[in-house]
This record gives sequence, structure tokens and C-alpha cells, in this order.
Amino acid sequence: MGVYDFISRLLERFPDILIEGCSGGGGRFDMGMMYYTPQIWCSDDTDAIERIQIQYGTSFGYPISAVGSHVSAVPNHQTGRSVNISTRGVVAMAGTFGYELDLNLISEEEKEIVKEQIKTYKQNWKLINQGDYYRLSNPMKNREFAAWEFVSEDKEEALLSVVTLSTHGNAPVNYVRLKGLDENMVYFEKYSQKEYLGSALMYAGLPLSILMGEYQSVQMHFVRKL
Repeated sequence: MGVYDFISRLLERFPDILIEGCSGGGGRFDMGMMYYTPQIWCSDDTDAIERIQIQYGTSFGYPISAVGSHVSAVPNHQTGRSVNISTRGVVAMAGTFGYELDLNLISEEEKEIVKEQIKTYKQNWKLINQGDYYRLSNPMKNREFAAWEFVSEDKEEALLSVVTLSTHGNAPVNYVRLKGLDENMVYFEKYSQKEYLGSALMYAGLPLSILMGEYQSVQMHFVRKL
């Protein structure tokens, strides 16, 4: 109650200030704190692969707009794991998205990827933060891949994110089935330039054979064909 009182007086004095809460250092990621800090740092564990599970669980109780999630440096300082910057960006976009690394230490190629990631997040901000969120896999049980999706209220736009978690020789093709689309609507996928019927995306799904190796990722942006 003392924390609530202090933050309340602080916000009354400085109404334009945005305070981010913290589930790590502050140990406070709860409904009461969200009244004062609408954005909360999800976890001090910034490893992208572990964050998939952390953010999956957090999404059952909190909106994406509240979940602080960043692209951090590799090897990760907690797990020692190295994940490519593209995949780290895809995972961070399932939250408020940001960076906490030294830009002087990344390659020129990675800097170009960062520019594209920022552009992608800005373009899809409304869809990510205000769209319907669908969990397409359970990373606690599915060890092959993790997938999630954002769909606009009118079902005319969707953003699909997939991360591979393991790889096997001569493995069967995995399919990810989308949700929340209009079955009769034709969708145009911006990156592949292909067209899909909503029912095909939801019931047949998309093959993931194109993703070779662990911790690879893909984002697909579907819009209604005009």
C-alpha cells in the first residue's frame, strides 16, 4: 500500500511521466501495480528461447501491451545461449519491444536487421497491441516450434510469428494452423507474395519445412486481398 501511495502522489505531481514496473527487481507484476505502471518488465531472464515460455504464460493474465520485452546481447548473460538477432527480434515483438545491448558491438549486417525490425514493429504496432492474440502452440509441451499470431478485429490482417525449438534429421514436416481468420477471405502474404484462403490457413495450415535448424524464425504478414 505504501508503494501504491508513493507512485500515486508521483503521478499526480507529474501526470505525463510513464513508469515501468518490474517483475524482477521490483517483484511486482500484478493487477494492482498495472493501475500505476501500465508497462511492466516481464522477467530479468532475457534469453529469447526461455522468454517464449515466460511470455506465453504471462499472456494468460495480461495484455501484450503490458509485457516489457527486449532484444538483448548474446551470448545471453544468464544462459550463455546465442540466438540470432532476427529470432530475438521476433520474440521481443510479442511484447513492448526494445533493445538492451551495445549497438557498437553488433555487425553492420545486424544493424540493418535492427532497422528493419524497428520499422516492422512500428508498422504493426496497432495490430500487436490492439489485435486479438492467439497462442498457436504450447511451448511447455511442443518442443518442435513455438507459434503465435495477432489478428485485427475485422479479421482483415494477421501477423504470424514462428520460432523453431529443435531440429532432427529426416523429420516430418510440421504445420502451423492459424486462428481467428475469415474462412472465406483470401489473404495476401506480403513477404512470399502468395495468396491463401482463410480456411486453408486455419484447417490445413502452413508447412514449416523451410525453417532449418534450431532457433530460426519467420514472420508472415497476411492482409485481405483487395
